[in-house]
Amino acid sequence: MSKPKLSAKDYLSQAYRIDRRINSKIEQVQSLRELAGKASATLSDVPPSKGNRNVHRMEDVIAKMVDLESEINADLTRLINLKHEIVTVIKCVESPELQTLLELRYLCFKTWEQIAVELHFDLRWVYRLHGRALDEIDAIRHC
Repeated sequence: MSKPKLSAKDYLSQAYRIDRRINSKIEQVQSLRELAGKASATLSDVPPSKGNRNVHRMEDVIAKMVDLESEINADLTRLINLKHEIVTVIKCVESPELQTLLELRYLCFKTWEQIAVELHFDLRWVYRLHGRALDEIDAIRHC
């Protein structure tokens, strides 16, 4: 059974979702680093007989950090490749105005309000242009 085609909006939104996952994992690594710092501080305060358990805890924390950093690197590679693919598709849109709108939304992750201000358009007009742009992306992807 073939995989259903993503809508233009879902296709373009993939980069944002990957970017959010990367940011979440970065926050997790930072949290683990803080935890490792606390663990090393308690290691120096604990007598040798109880310190062994904390060493294993620290090893677990470090292993999780390494795993997460590896996932982040893989996600970054996926994000870079996907953004390159999305740029290629957006360049096929004829209108430079629609290209800019799509780039601001799906590559720069700007809000609709930010896009409206940047393009000097009314917010409702930005929504209408977005609809047109998505129709063009759908047509491009289904050729």
